[in-house]
Amino acid sequence: MSTRTMARSILVLVVMFDLCCVHGQVSYSIPEEMSKGSLVGNIAQDLGLDIKRLKTGKGRIFTGDQADYIALDKDRGILLIKERIDREALCGQISPCALHFQIILENPMELYSVTVEITDINDNAPSFERSEMKFEISENAAIGARFMLEIAVDPDVGTNGLQTYTLNPTDNFQLKLNQQPDGGKTVEMVLQKSLDREKNEDMTLVFTAVDGGEPQMSGTVKIHVTVLDVNDNAPVFTQQIYKVSVNENSPKGTQLTTVSATDADNGSNNIVTYSLSRSAASISDMFSVDRRNGEVTLIGQLDYERTRNYQFFVEGKDEGGFLDSCKIIVDVIDINDNSPVISTISKSSTTAENAPLNTVIAMISVNDPDSGNNGQVSCSINEHIPFAIKPSSNRFYSIVTDSELDREENSEYNITVTCSDEGVPSLSSRTDLSLKITDINDNAPVFEKSSYEAYILENNTPGLSIFTVRARDADWNQNARVSYILEESSNNGVPVSSYVSVNAESGVIHAVRSFDYEQIKSFTFHIKAQDGGSPPLSSNVSVKIIIQDQNDNAPQVLYPVQTSGSLVTEIVPRSADVGYLVTKVVAVDVDSGQNAWLSYKLLKATDRALFEVGAQNGEIRTIRQVNDKDTVKQKLSVVVEDNGQPSRSATVNVIVALADSFPEVLSEFNDFTHDKEYNDNLTFYLVLALAVVSFLFIVSIIAILSVKCYRWKRDRMFYKSNGNLPVIPYYPPLYADVGGTGTLQHVYNYEHYRTTDSRKSDLKYVRPCNQSIISLDNTEIQTLPHAHGEKLIDDSDQ
Repeated sequence: MSTRTMARSILVLVVMFDLCCVHGQVSYSIPEEMSKGSLVGNIAQDLGLDIKRLKTGKGRIFTGDQADYIALDKDRGILLIKERIDREALCGQISPCALHFQIILENPMELYSVTVEITDINDNAPSFERSEMKFEISENAAIGARFMLEIAVDPDVGTNGLQTYTLNPTDNFQLKLNQQPDGGKTVEMVLQKSLDREKNEDMTLVFTAVDGGEPQMSGTVKIHVTVLDVNDNAPVFTQQIYKVSVNENSPKGTQLTTVSATDADNGSNNIVTYSLSRSAASISDMFSVDRRNGEVTLIGQLDYERTRNYQFFVEGKDEGGFLDSCKIIVDVIDINDNSPVISTISKSSTTAENAPLNTVIAMISVNDPDSGNNGQVSCSINEHIPFAIKPSSNRFYSIVTDSELDREENSEYNITVTCSDEGVPSLSSRTDLSLKITDINDNAPVFEKSSYEAYILENNTPGLSIFTVRARDADWNQNARVSYILEESSNNGVPVSSYVSVNAESGVIHAVRSFDYEQIKSFTFHIKAQDGGSPPLSSNVSVKIIIQDQNDNAPQVLYPVQTSGSLVTEIVPRSADVGYLVTKVVAVDVDSGQNAWLSYKLLKATDRALFEVGAQNGEIRTIRQVNDKDTVKQKLSVVVEDNGQPSRSATVNVIVALADSFPEVLSEFNDFTHDKEYNDNLTFYLVLALAVVSFLFIVSIIAILSVKCYRWKRDRMFYKSNGNLPVIPYYPPLYADVGGTGTLQHVYNYEHYRTTDSRKSDLKYVRPCNQSIISLDNTEIQTLPHAHGEKLIDDSDQ
């Protein structure tokens, strides 16, 4: 048949129906035996698809476990013959014969069902299993005696199948076709003219089977007839049709039924032997009949899914050659011996966590070759997962999302699909699908705390790491990469960025400057954590930095007030009792806590036995009665010390006048002023003298070194010119060797400790004739010139 003729026989039917994922169905009809590459149909046009959609959707054909006879040309959108199709090999006697497959498209996932009906062509002639048949017939066989002939087999169907038989010659026999109740046909050779063994002992007939195709085809077999001597009665079966039902898993050797035929003759002529009547090889391989008792036994393995019904003939033959036949119908009963077969048509390995409901993630087909309830299949998936399985069409299922996905709760799912039939016992199959959930940026960074509070000591080094903030993002990869940003704000008008900075990667907060507790005790700012998603998500947190105090400030004395020109003088009457409050030292420390806890101690006093200072309150009180021997002017040095580590202190000088009248106190202050001016002049002269002495000392050293060098050079010259003359040491004039102990025979050093701003000295020194007197107080060093026989008496004795 030409390609043009085959193309004309194509029938296209497109049926669209509304199911979950099956978007349409198209049917074609083509003849068998088309050559490779022949056109089946324009699938793109018939389904209303764009050829570009076939390419981008990765269109492909899914046939399950069937062979691939049809190919999809995505470039042209057509279906082509991939392999030569033999309808008889594909479907046998089943009609109509069709190929069922699906076209799968992805992104989005779509499924289209395609049915291609394979029509029969007359490519097979009728054939007989054997090349000849042999009959032994008695010469006195009655007119009308029937002899069962082997039927021919034609794999074609319909009009191309077997239609009729012919017999040649027809002198003694003619053919008779019998219609069976099940629609089948049997053919018998009927005797229409008496036989005469003496005239013709052997006859040869040609039995021809003819089909109805174009062109007509036929098959022949030779029939050899041997004429026997007299046998009056033929065997007769008790039933013309025997029906039996047997399970498909019945073991070999199972007895199916027993046929029986009787013969009215006597002797050896009524002995009937049984055999299969010229059956096909498929029958003889499956069943056997006992020649003596007629038991029909199963010798093969039944399979309902391959053949559901068997029909064959058993003939009974006597010794005289007469025979009869009966029909055996074996119905195979299906049992549930096949588990459902699950095939994955298409699946997605990943899906986004924001996938909408009913998103298709996989499509499967399920086939159970059993029948009835044994072939009815229902499928389910494991529980407690956000997916559901829905039937999309016959034997096809879609796995879809039925609730929201959250990658942070579960990033991967193992979906187990279980399909069970309704047989007893039920059989099931399962398959596992793995699905990974891809991340979207749906989670903002979350800080470990709702707010942070950190401490830092004042006087810190700029750049010091204070502490670290951390935020975690439940997303993945770039969406979970957190950056830290210092939000702009100010504290009392000062930008917070001038106080601290934050590392964008690690979240470490650094001090930008050195903090002073006395200027700023705390400040608050906000840090934003932002992920790397698109668009980015962020959250912020409040951070409070508390400056901790250090003992970096000494106490400050508020009273008595210390000035460079004068001191506050407290007057204590000589009649004051013990415990008399002289004054109170008042001091403050700008530090805080224990760094500001102050204690008071008496450092120096003209008379320590007369005064005491309260350690906590700084009150100066008398501890004994004032007497006449006590000096009028009493100088006290009070130390105010804080409790820091290390502690810091301040010293205050208090002048106490022991007097009952103001004029006495006034005279003491006049002497004090004179002494102060004297001390100032003495300091000046002492510094000037020290500078002059230092200068003269340096000049003397230089002069001595110069003379030494000059003498050494002169001696060398003298030695060279007077080699044998003795050397006479030379001593310069006025030189005296003192053995390295210096030019002064005695050196006396005196240290004189005086109270600050005291107007009178408390000690007297008498200077030897060769001794210098050095007087020291807290801030001055004075050297007085020699005055032989002179006494230095402190102003207090004047």
